Amino acid sequence: MHTQRILTKSTFWSNFFKAPTESDELENVLKSMPPFAKLSKKYLNLLIRLMHNRLYAENEYIFYEGDPGIGLYIVRSGEVMIAHSENQEEMKELARLHKGDFFGELAMLDKEIRSASAIAVSETTVTVIFKPDLEEFIDKYPSKGTYILKGLAEIIATRLRTLNSEYTELLNKCSKFLEEKENGN
Repeated sequence: MHTQRILTKSTFWSNFFKAPTESDELENVLKSMPPFAKLSKKYLNLLIRLMHNRLYAENEYIFYEGDPGIGLYIVRSGEVMIAHSENQEEMKELARLHKGDFFGELAMLDKEIRSASAIAVSETTVTVIFKPDLEEFIDKYPSKGTYILKGLAEIIATRLRTLNSEYTELLNKCSKFLEEKENGN
């Protein structure tokens, strides 16, 4: 089986919320993310206790497209490729994520399957918070849970607005191309 990778440039997966940081401290990374930015040190530390670190080898799948969405992942080191399979022969690369980037936030809000695969490009460490652990935290601290859920909504809204803009731009380019082609230019 031959897999063809096609790089698709979309800022949908861009981390618009990452603040520049020299530190690999998980607390600092979390503070740069909207879901956790308003949490005090006390609640961040309670949340960090629920998180798990995972090490993935080069080319190892973190999750597969079609898997149940069960967690939010934060890249601590290494590089992650997000890819979508059109069929068994073709895989389209959607994004490359690095230290401080995060992915899987939709899994925290819905019960859908993964829409893409996440693959470690190099040896990669991620920190993950699993949905049941986050739900337990939210149940225990509902006011803090509201901040987290609003932050997740902010991420998704920003990514959707950007995707809408890029989609409109692409439609305009296609329309212009077809118009020029019809006019013989």
